[in-house]
Amino acid sequence: MSRFTSFVIFGEMRTGSNFLEMNLNRLAGFHCYGEAFNPYLLGNHTNDTLCGFTAAQRDENPLGLLAAMRAQTEGLSGFRYFHDHDPRILDAVLDDPTCAKIILTRNPVESFISWKIARETDQWRLMNTRRHTTMQPSFDIAQFERHLENIQDFQLLLLNRLQISGQTAFYLDYEDILNVDVLNGVAAFLGLKDRLRNIDTTLKKQNPEALEDKVTNPQEMAAALARLDRFNLTRTPNFEPRRNAGVLQYVGLDSPALLFMPVAGAPWGSVAAWLKSAGAVSRDFDRKALRKWKEARPGFRSFTVLRHPLARAHAMFCLFLSSPLQPELRPYLAKFHYLPLPPQGESFASDDAFRSAFLTFLNFLKRNLAGQTGLKVLTQFASQTAILQGFAAIGLPDSIIREADLPRDLGRIAADLGLPAPQIAPDAPDPVYPSLMRIYGPDLDAAARAAYDKDYTGFGFGPWQ
Repeated sequence: MSRFTSFVIFGEMRTGSNFLEMNLNRLAGFHCYGEAFNPYLLGNHTNDTLCGFTAAQRDENPLGLLAAMRAQTEGLSGFRYFHDHDPRILDAVLDDPTCAKIILTRNPVESFISWKIARETDQWRLMNTRRHTTMQPSFDIAQFERHLENIQDFQLLLLNRLQISGQTAFYLDYEDILNVDVLNGVAAFLGLKDRLRNIDTTLKKQNPEALEDKVTNPQEMAAALARLDRFNLTRTPNFEPRRNAGVLQYVGLDSPALLFMPVAGAPWGSVAAWLKSAGAVSRDFDRKALRKWKEARPGFRSFTVLRHPLARAHAMFCLFLSSPLQPELRPYLAKFHYLPLPPQGESFASDDAFRSAFLTFLNFLKRNLAGQTGLKVLTQFASQTAILQGFAAIGLPDSIIREADLPRDLGRIAADLGLPAPQIAPDAPDPVYPSLMRIYGPDLDAAARAAYDKDYTGFGFGPWQ
């Protein structure tokens, strides 16, 4: 007896999904309803209704159609699903271990060119080769890159969701669908008893020519494809954990409504003080209180402030030295990461000693953010990129301001809201420790970039000045 009660075929346009459906539908106990959740058609181009549902009724109640398909079919029922079909149905099938997953893929260049030809000729299915029409499209690299990104993102989503839920899928390539033994393997995977004796070739391959013969600009296509990073060599692995939104630190000017969403280690005190001088403020938010604050103030503005990664690391190092973020952190860093620190409450013997300790601290940050230490990534050590991604859980700020541009850019926001121009002094350096100006060198910038490359690259930071 099959462990599955239904199925879904994940594919894309021009991957051979019509051919696969036609052949598998010859199996007893298997019925595929086509592209049942394609927003532009209802299973296929000829249907007005499907299992008693019109297209409008399906759009109103997609889960109802899913249930109707399963109820009206003996054996296994299912449909074909592409990346741009109704997203509301995706969770229902991915989260259901009794719904078998069949994943059909094809060389994305071939599927892209086939799609271009089909669109230009309006010939999407070929059953009689005497009626075959074709043409040579021009290969558009920008259009192909968008096509490739959509397919890859969707395939990664499927893989990740199946891994998380402990499910497996039956994978097929375009060439596999002509192999009767492979299709019978699909039947075995589904738990069906019936088997195919042959392949029904009523549907014909539309464009059997070599790829270079299908386009008008094969040399340009080859050059464009050669520069694509097929193996994702330029991807930077990200081991930094996701952050929450940190709403407890938000400060809201009640009227006119202006919300400050601070980044740990970036300017905070001087900005909060300016807001407080401008009127009544709300603080100590939780998510519920923040939502109520926003709902009561339609049209509110919001902003955050970024600091150069090296300056931010210096500020956090000084804070760590003067008031440890965690009592156990100081001995941990000294013992396991060889951070040369003076006794608690004492200063460094010289600027060089402080500088050496700061450089060791930067190297620790690199390992910490890469998941190479036993210490979780504290919010104060997190990249500004990760912190802003955490903001997205409750809403990104309208404006992202750099510390160097704070008086000018915050002044524009203040003028828009009718507030007095902000008088914001730069944060005063800790007098106990050397300023960044006194110890700066290119090696410190290089160490900060190694730790916070996402911030340098993502926000365009250059060397500290």
